[in-house]
Amino acid sequence: MMARPALPKYTVPSLTVEDGAKVAAILQERLNALNDLQLTLKHIHWNVTGPHFIAVHEMIDPQVDQVREMVDAIAERIATLGVAPVGTPGALVKARSWDDYAIGRAGAIEHLGALNEVYVGVISDHRKAAEETEELDTVTNDLLVGHLHELELFHWFVRAHLESAGGALSTAGADGEKKAAKAAKAGAHG
Repeated sequence: MMARPALPKYTVPSLTVEDGAKVAAILQERLNALNDLQLTLKHIHWNVTGPHFIAVHEMIDPQVDQVREMVDAIAERIATLGVAPVGTPGALVKARSWDDYAIGRAGAIEHLGALNEVYVGVISDHRKAAEETEELDTVTNDLLVGHLHELELFHWFVRAHLESAGGALSTAGADGEKKAAKAAKAGAHG
């Protein structure tokens, strides 16, 4: 059983310290996920190969920059709620519920297939966090909903590379990053 975190000494007006701590805990999970996402995006940026290299390489950097801004906004919101945000790599690895990104040096379409899976997870969890904060704290909820707009846009950019003219995704039904990468590669050559 996890130890209950200490309550903050203060939080924002109109929230109890208990609710402030609850919102901060939800945000800490999002901070971990977005820190991981920005590192994963940079990893892809460095390891993408093949004929679509430059398009994907250049598409990823603006996503990295935007996700870094999201990380900063979430960390600052946690601090505003009276809790210390934790952004160290060790804490992220210890707290995360997902595995490391599974693809090393690979073709652009393989990385995009795997990245599709990453975005599905991040966006699904971000939506859940937005739902959890909707009644608790409208400011935090608004922050998360704004992030969802950007994350879903980036996801569309990725999916556009995986989509057929008929609207089918080459990664449909793939379970996990490695299988999605393989399906994307097969779909590109099939």
